[in-house]
Amino acid sequence: MAGNKKDLAIRHIADLIMSSKRITAFTGVGISTESGIPDFRSPGGIWSKANPDEFTIDRFMGSSETRKKHWELLTQTGLVLNAEPNPAHYSLAELEQMGKLQCIITQNVDNLHQQAGSSPDRVLELHGNMERVACMNCRKFKPMGEILERLQYERDPVCDECGGILKPDAVFFGEALPQQVLADAAEYARNSDLFIVIGSTLIVYPAGYMPLYALEAGARLVIVNTSGTPLDEYAEIRIEGRAGQYLPQIVAAVKDKLVL
Repeated sequence: MAGNKKDLAIRHIADLIMSSKRITAFTGVGISTESGIPDFRSPGGIWSKANPDEFTIDRFMGSSETRKKHWELLTQTGLVLNAEPNPAHYSLAELEQMGKLQCIITQNVDNLHQQAGSSPDRVLELHGNMERVACMNCRKFKPMGEILERLQYERDPVCDECGGILKPDAVFFGEALPQQVLADAAEYARNSDLFIVIGSTLIVYPAGYMPLYALEAGARLVIVNTSGTPLDEYAEIRIEGRAGQYLPQIVAAVKDKLVL
C-alpha cells in the first residue's frame, strides 16, 4: 500500500473508531516482536533452539528433567521479563483512556499491555501471563522474578507452601486455554461493532476464531499486520506494516477528530 493510500487508510480507521461504540482489539505476536520478544515459531525463534515436543504439559508435569530444561531455557533467553511496551501498546492504552476501546483480547503472555497502562480487567489473556508462576497443586501464584531468583540455586523449584510443581502461567502444548477467559473473549467479540486485529496472522486456534465471531455478529474488521491473514478479504481496511508505526498515527487521527 503506497504512502497516500496508507494515509487514507489511517483516516478511514479513525473514522471507524469515532463512529463505533463497542471496539475490541485483538493482538498477536507481531505487536510483541517490536518490543524485542522473539516469535516462537519464526526462524531464529525459541523453537529453532529447542524441540517443542519437549515442552508439552504432560512432559512438564511428568518429568523433572523436562522442567529443568524449561527453566534453563527461560533463564537463558530472558523471554519477556526484560521487554518494555512499544508505541503500539501505548496507543491501545490511549484508546481505552479516550473511551474508545472496550477490551483487548491478546494471544501474548508478556504483560506489556498492562505495563503500557491498559486496565488489567480489560486485557483478556488467552494464553496466560509469563509474569506469574502457578503452583499446579494449590493454585497459588508467585511473581516470575521471585522464582527466577530461586533458579540460581534450584533447577526444579517447587511451591514453598505445599511442595507442588511450579509452572509458568502460560498455556503449554496440549494444555487447554483458560475456559472463562475464552468464554469472555468470545462474548466481547460477538458484542463488537469494530474488531481491530493487530500483529496476528490468525492461524492459531481457538484464538483465531475471535474475529470470525465478530464478523458473524456484523462487526467491521480492520487488520494491521506485516503479512497476510486468512481474513484479509473480509477486512474493510487492511494496513500491511508494523503496529508500532501505524497505531500511533491512527490514534493521532482520532484525537484530531475529537477536537474538531
